[in-house]
Amino acid sequence: MRIVQITYRYRLEPGSGQTAVLARSAGARRWVWNWALSRKRAYYTLTGKGLTYHALAAALTELKQQPATAWLRDIDSQLLQQALRDLETAFGNFFAKRARFPRFRSIKRDTPRFRIPQRVAIAGQTIRVPKIGLIPARIHRPLAGTPKSATFKREADGHWYVAIVAEQEVSAHTNRTPRTHVGVDLGLKSFAVLSTGETVDNPRVFRTQQRKLARAGRAMSRKQRGSANRAKARAQVARLHAKIRQQRSDFLHKLTSRLVKSFDLISIEDLSVRGLARTKLAKSVYDAAWGQFRTFLTYKADRVDGYVQVIGRFYPSSRRCGACGAANHALTLADRVWMCAQCGSTHDRDVNAAGNIDREGVRLFMHHVAAGHAETQNACRASVSPANAGKAR
Repeated sequence: MRIVQITYRYRLEPGSGQTAVLARSAGARRWVWNWALSRKRAYYTLTGKGLTYHALAAALTELKQQPATAWLRDIDSQLLQQALRDLETAFGNFFAKRARFPRFRSIKRDTPRFRIPQRVAIAGQTIRVPKIGLIPARIHRPLAGTPKSATFKREADGHWYVAIVAEQEVSAHTNRTPRTHVGVDLGLKSFAVLSTGETVDNPRVFRTQQRKLARAGRAMSRKQRGSANRAKARAQVARLHAKIRQQRSDFLHKLTSRLVKSFDLISIEDLSVRGLARTKLAKSVYDAAWGQFRTFLTYKADRVDGYVQVIGRFYPSSRRCGACGAANHALTLADRVWMCAQCGSTHDRDVNAAGNIDREGVRLFMHHVAAGHAETQNACRASVSPANAGKAR
């Protein structure tokens, strides 16, 4: 057996009093972050050394005893300590060159949120939160496993959500030989084409809501800044964006779950999403959410002891004939159907690419399992332009 972490996200339905307490808790987290960051910067200026978490935690305890900051005693202690730990992690990421220097949190720009590492539990259709009590919530699915940390966050549309991380026991990896396998060719015209011949239509979620978004944005721009009507219009824009995000996530979850349940080995390409996002196709690339698709596919396959094989981005899946293996170097993006000059086979571009991805994925997987080392063969010395690396085919 092995332990995996699964996140459950529920929408909260707090009353007016509970909403105020949630906002106050988020404000306390922001205040402690800014206070600790100021202390660390001042201490480094004086001594040239860093201030540790334990020193800040002790100072925070003393701070609660002072009359001016006695209000901190009304906030859960673990919530405040978690803010100090988050700041420590931020500095660690900065020194490891994974992030920039931590900045002060602005009350206008910082998203209201806080995290409690323990003691948050589900009780019926409510969430039990320390120092707040039972908050009604939409428990759309039961929480399985041992709950750990809980993150509370208010989205731009004004609704509060809680994300609870739970630990579950699943079966260990068996390194079994996959019995069923499929290749997935991602694209923009069709979201995906499978090596089985199935085509998954691209929902184009953002494109379908673009006119509504534009109309809501124009309505908001006509409202006076700082007015209640502008706040309502801004909330309407946020609700539209939330709807787009939820529709896209729903589509990806359903597709990846179906693939993982149907196939033991799923092969996909290592697309350069970041590179494509710099082209004129940026809006369509972000709307397709290929990176999110790969993330969902990877963790879901891991849970059920499946495999996801990633093919190198320079592998010529579209140019290679699936029948004889000959490469068609004259193939262009406009050629959706082409004939092999060597064997005369006629190929649908996307179906042929998916089949090649499937075969290459099986080969790489068997090579890795049988030989015990990673595959290193790539498109070395091939005619590949770095500027077009990972371009949609």
